[in-house]
Amino acid sequence: MPDTTRLTRLPLAFLAAMTACTWTTTTVAADRPNIVFIMADDLGFAELGCYGQKKIRTPHIDRLAREGMKFTRNYSGNAVCAPSRCVLMTGKHPGHAWVRSNKEVRPEGQVPIPATEVTIAELLKKDGYATGAFGKWGLGPPGSEGGPLKQGFDRFYGYNCQRHAHSYYPSYLWSDNKRIPLKNNPPVGGHARFAKDADTSNPGNYSQFKGQDYAPDRIAAQALRFIETNKDRPFFLYYPTVIPHLALHVPDDALKPYLALKWHDPPFTKLKGGGYTPHFTPRAAYAAMITRLDTYVGRILDLLERLKLADNTIVVFTSDNGTTHLKREVDYDFFASVKPLRGLKGSLYEGGVRVPLIARWPGHIPEGTTSDFVTGFEDWIPTLLSLTGSRQPIPTGVDGVSLSDTLHGKQQTPRPFLYREFAGYGGQQAVWMGRWKGVRQRLLRPNNPNRLKIELFDLDRDISESHDVAAKHPEIVARIRELMTIEHRASAIFPNKALD
Repeated sequence: MPDTTRLTRLPLAFLAAMTACTWTTTTVAADRPNIVFIMADDLGFAELGCYGQKKIRTPHIDRLAREGMKFTRNYSGNAVCAPSRCVLMTGKHPGHAWVRSNKEVRPEGQVPIPATEVTIAELLKKDGYATGAFGKWGLGPPGSEGGPLKQGFDRFYGYNCQRHAHSYYPSYLWSDNKRIPLKNNPPVGGHARFAKDADTSNPGNYSQFKGQDYAPDRIAAQALRFIETNKDRPFFLYYPTVIPHLALHVPDDALKPYLALKWHDPPFTKLKGGGYTPHFTPRAAYAAMITRLDTYVGRILDLLERLKLADNTIVVFTSDNGTTHLKREVDYDFFASVKPLRGLKGSLYEGGVRVPLIARWPGHIPEGTTSDFVTGFEDWIPTLLSLTGSRQPIPTGVDGVSLSDTLHGKQQTPRPFLYREFAGYGGQQAVWMGRWKGVRQRLLRPNNPNRLKIELFDLDRDISESHDVAAKHPEIVARIRELMTIEHRASAIFPNKALD
């Protein structure tokens, strides 16, 4: 923020002239912190070293945790990609958010958020921030009202469509609204497969699933360029990386250190059933992808230091949901990806939505600290507006709370509840109230005779959600049922007959 004590020493007439000048706004904005918001894709709660991971190397993200605050009860916007991103961008929980599940539109992209939605990028842009998104969007096709350039971003580079992002060796990426060809001839599909008569025991036959131009490398380079281009003004870098979402695509140089460990993982051949692209060493590939992401994070941190921006930059790291449930491709038991939590991607049990959250801002966020404050993606609009000293009011309909006090190491009044619903995977609802959590499953399954049944878990005593104690606490269940009714708003695009 500007030094107001210094300004008061100036003549009043001069101050009035300053107020009328356009550069005054720029000067005020320049004193505000930069924001780097990094969001992994399908990264589980325990897949980072700082969260207890033993097999996957993440030294740069671990450093971020040592230098900032780590949260133990942070919840993604939803259980899969698009609805989770919608919560983050708009600050509305899934019962009010526009996008509530993954739903594609032709020819490329997902259901767009409408122009009437107010995003964090739009708010920061009004405050003079340069805004850029680099990675996977998933909230509207190119050129639509939901596209990143229509939702507050000055710059976009990456995948517009989530399905397109299943391939790390595609034929093109998007630069703003223009297709940029990549040197993958042919491209490697995210759902490629062997010919029926292929010898899947020969590791050489898997070379057909390797490309030349690794898209995440391109995206990471553009993110760094954005920082360098805007180093003299406040910027908001939104970096929704595609890693470690399947397919298992990773360059050989990243894979080699993990192959040396000789984990003897069984190949993923895709000969039986569906899934993504085959890989001869899926365990090594998955670990290498996460370490590759960690390398990108390290490059961002190094660049901020080189440009002397680190002390005035808020860096946030999180994930859009938990680890994938595709066991043949990602061996979540081998990595203990979400243990001791129950559930995986697509579930509102803890393992599907409790995800890492790390925040660093030197001199403001106390280093090496841990918080158990219950946080959610909807909190970032009020939090960032508060931390940046924004002049913008919190938009009507935002459900989040500011985490400013917690991030400054102060006591904060616990939120009364956190609400989630998911229109996919059978239909689900969840409410957190302090130690208590209520869950509904299979709401959209006609063969479920008791669709409105609520399971109740005491997370203080039962973090694995193994013991339903609903019968012992009818008063808690009644309050959760009331919240499940109040917080759900019917959606024509994502109907839920059990609740609407």
